Amino acid sequence: MDLVIRNATLPDGSRGIDIGIKDGLVAAVEARLAAQGAREIDAGGDLVTPPFVDAHFHMDSVLSHGLPRVNQSGTLLEGIRLWGELKPLLAQEALIGRALQYCDWAVARGLLAIRSHVDICDDRLLAVEALLEVKRRVAPYLDLQLVAFPQDGILRSPGAFANLKRAIAMGVDVVGGIPHFERTMAQGAESVRLLCEFAAEQGLRVDMHCDETDDPMSRHIETLAYETQRLGLQGRVAGSHLTSMHSMDNYYVSKLLPLIAESGVAAIANPLINITLQGRHDSYPKRRGMTRVPELLGAGVDVAFGHDCVLDPWYGMGSGDMLEVAHMGLHVAQMTGVEAMHQCFLAVTETPARILGLEGYGLAPGCKADLVLLDAGSTVEAIRLRAARRLVIRRGTVIAEAPSAQATLHLPERPAGTGFRHVPQFAHNT
Repeated sequence: MDLVIRNATLPDGSRGIDIGIKDGLVAAVEARLAAQGAREIDAGGDLVTPPFVDAHFHMDSVLSHGLPRVNQSGTLLEGIRLWGELKPLLAQEALIGRALQYCDWAVARGLLAIRSHVDICDDRLLAVEALLEVKRRVAPYLDLQLVAFPQDGILRSPGAFANLKRAIAMGVDVVGGIPHFERTMAQGAESVRLLCEFAAEQGLRVDMHCDETDDPMSRHIETLAYETQRLGLQGRVAGSHLTSMHSMDNYYVSKLLPLIAESGVAAIANPLINITLQGRHDSYPKRRGMTRVPELLGAGVDVAFGHDCVLDPWYGMGSGDMLEVAHMGLHVAQMTGVEAMHQCFLAVTETPARILGLEGYGLAPGCKADLVLLDAGSTVEAIRLRAARRLVIRRGTVIAEAPSAQATLHLPERPAGTGFRHVPQFAHNT
């Protein structure tokens, strides 16, 4: 073995496990592995997991907060207007620099795969060219998947469909859309049909911003599920946000959930941004806005969490920490049962990896040796503590490391000691 990690806890709660790595792949996962490694790491009972995966992000706008001004209302629509003001001022090298800086943040936090939407409504396709270059540069240590995203509407914005096709031809991976931003409900439905037909012709995946609104009558997810079934796109389509579902009546949702499940459409919620941008027109009571995560999971729908924004026109916070995303999702969805909390961890690891179609992801022998050693004893503790990433490993090589989170206490009339790490321990299946 090139590397052996000893005494690890796995996401499924298994303890005392050794992980052997050879030639960049996981070679063995078993208790008391007999093989020796050129390097051995004692996990000390801490959690070893496949890397974090962000299923929904906007890397073309990342770290642009305050350019050209700050979003004063905090609303989605002002953020879109701000981005429209910023687009003509974008410089390719500056965009590349901000994206690369964010990728450094991501790697430090064990985030090694990101699906980023990139706006194609600028005829220059400057952001597309920039993120394709970023994708090339970060490929040795981070998987970047790009979505051709018509921010201003594929029908509403002149030339947007032609630009989307150009972006795909340049190497962008996924077809995006934003039906609720078209001028009418009918045009929104038409945009879903056109984009899904194009994706089917090209053999591509689809990821649509869908019903990101408080309007309960915004029901484009219904059309997306129908077109997915009609065109045989099952397993290749995701609806992102789906926040209108938070406001829909329960009877309609009882019909909608089976339709989504039957179509094989995945759902991507964005807890930090949904809770921030939605409900802005409410006084009180004020809606949370995030889609119905427990109900979707209960219907058998794959649900992932995305970060969406970091320091951009829509959100003035964020750090690339998917445990922060899971932490917010857990609270907003009131998923406080032990198994439900574990599902929130899966929503930033295994589930988005499946939605993105990542090959070789996981801890089984034969998988790529991309791993994160967390300063926590279980998935639930990792979320609770937003645990430090002791080690981040890519293809069997350590690419980032951080010390455990401990504090030395000097308290009056108390002996000197260290603060807690992860006590008590909770396994998700207890």
